[in-house]
Amino acid sequence: MGGKLTPVLHLVTCGSVDDGKSTLIGRLLAETDSVPLDQLDYAKRTRRGGSTIPVGDIDYSLLTDGLEAEREQGITIDVAYRHMNLPNGRRVLIADSPGHEQYTRNMAVAASNGDVAVLMVDAHRGVRDQTHRHLTICALMGVKTVVIAVNKMDLVGYEHATFEEIVGIVRTTAARLDVPDVVAIPMSAALGDNVTHDSDKMPWYKGPNLLSYLSDWESVDDIRADAALRFPVQFVARAEGNFRGYAGTVVAGRVARGDAVVIADSGRTAIVDRIVTYDLHTEGHIADLERAEAGQAVTITLDHEVDVTRGDVIASADGEQLQPADRFAVDMVWLGEEPLAHGRSYLLISGSRSIPATVTNVRYRQDVVSGHQHAARLLEMNGIGRVEIATDKPIPMDPYSVCRDTGGFLLVDRVTADTVAAGMVRHVMRRAFNVVPHTYDVDHEARTRLMGHAGKVVWLTGLPGSGKSTIADAAVRALHSLGVHTYVLDGDNVRTGLNKDLGFTAEDRAENVRRVGEVGKLMVDAGLVVFVALVSPYRADRESAAALYTEGEFLEVYIDTPVEVCAERDPKGLYAKAAAGNLPNMTGMGQAYEVPEHPDLVLRGTGDLDASVQQLVRSILGE
Repeated sequence: MGGKLTPVLHLVTCGSVDDGKSTLIGRLLAETDSVPLDQLDYAKRTRRGGSTIPVGDIDYSLLTDGLEAEREQGITIDVAYRHMNLPNGRRVLIADSPGHEQYTRNMAVAASNGDVAVLMVDAHRGVRDQTHRHLTICALMGVKTVVIAVNKMDLVGYEHATFEEIVGIVRTTAARLDVPDVVAIPMSAALGDNVTHDSDKMPWYKGPNLLSYLSDWESVDDIRADAALRFPVQFVARAEGNFRGYAGTVVAGRVARGDAVVIADSGRTAIVDRIVTYDLHTEGHIADLERAEAGQAVTITLDHEVDVTRGDVIASADGEQLQPADRFAVDMVWLGEEPLAHGRSYLLISGSRSIPATVTNVRYRQDVVSGHQHAARLLEMNGIGRVEIATDKPIPMDPYSVCRDTGGFLLVDRVTADTVAAGMVRHVMRRAFNVVPHTYDVDHEARTRLMGHAGKVVWLTGLPGSGKSTIADAAVRALHSLGVHTYVLDGDNVRTGLNKDLGFTAEDRAENVRRVGEVGKLMVDAGLVVFVALVSPYRADRESAAALYTEGEFLEVYIDTPVEVCAERDPKGLYAKAAAGNLPNMTGMGQAYEVPEHPDLVLRGTGDLDASVQQLVRSILGE
């Protein structure tokens, strides 16, 4: 194998529960002297409930599990990170990932930086669905080398046929996923066969033990140093003497003094003037470098003033350019407890960049066992599929296969701040470059002057029957008499035309709100005061709609009416249908309504209509 040794080998272990991951890693740590003596002593004296290991022998699994809940349940929940030193001097960072399906999100985190994955398979129980799932995640996350560790060979009498059968099944999935480097090692982590020493119990196996393989491993596809420069800016550094530099880590390629670079976000070019790093051995702790390669943290200065901010990417000016785009096809591992709903807006986090992004389409859900691509409108928790996303503004992102750091991202729920997905860019969509907004001479300000007032959206939300449309109708009459130009986007009315293709599932409700929000934005740009009378039961959807508007353009009004009053009014007969079981997705009955936490205005649906309208009109006019 060619190439050079990686400074740190990132190793991820994965597999189903009780396949022996923690025991395997614990033995590697212990037999490479990578564990403090007090931890070894603890592993000799401490026993989990139900353990059959005699006191005095090492329970290797205790050397990696980190959470008290893990010790009580005897499973790995969180990702346990450990350092190990190989005989050749290379350091290994081991990520022991969880086996349970509900902790797939942790498994994805562990694999995101992996160089080599050790995929554990219990020889006695054979290949299971989690085996395929973890192999799929490793492939999606860009892990190039997979070691099939067929463990517990002692339980099947070290049979060659059993080993070959298991390896054949896993290799078939690996080939479908285009994993370039796959090896298989039969072993017994509990007894030590083929872990750090060759075993004489399987004479039919002629390959290396696991420790020897890791010691000799070299990347089959180390593109980081040979790729074009990618330098995401972490922060702008300023110092005495009018010093202004851009600090970050070279995540791909290399950079040298005098190189021509481009700020990918703006397209501006410059020449690298200095490459500065922190050096304890120099006076002032600053050292100038002639060049920096992938993995080095440095500060770059340029030959002239260029607008660069945190999150921008400095790239090579030569060769194919890293062009900003706002439409991407991505592979996604969905981690949220609530299903992924297309049409809902999230925060996309890539490196130090954070930007709103909308899931515009779920193209398919992938079966991790068969590889079949199922048509889907949503992804459930731990689901994997191909998704299309749109960012609020163009950003430079590479395909994940080219650079993990500039091609991978997380999606974060805008309301709860929970991480709900890990995504990998597969390619930029052509429409990202083919759609260019046109700027007209008659702009928003000109239309506002003509109207004589500013545009605004008044978002009325509440239970069905709470009085949203009634209040909107009365408020529009009052504003019309004052010469204010208005329009109403009523929930039922838009569903007879624009949104007639949508139902009432969570994902369809998200798309309903998204479309109405976009139409309202156009009307506000035209200078109208737009009333939106929409149940819009989910906070996340309302937050996404509000994010479309600038400060002062969005007024969230909660019509607070008890569900009992709404059911008594029942102007459309919805509550009666729901009570009869004919309307399972009825808000307030079959589906929850999430009350706004900080609305701009609260109106009582049981109060005096004229008083509510007067209060609303005063808020709209800023009185």
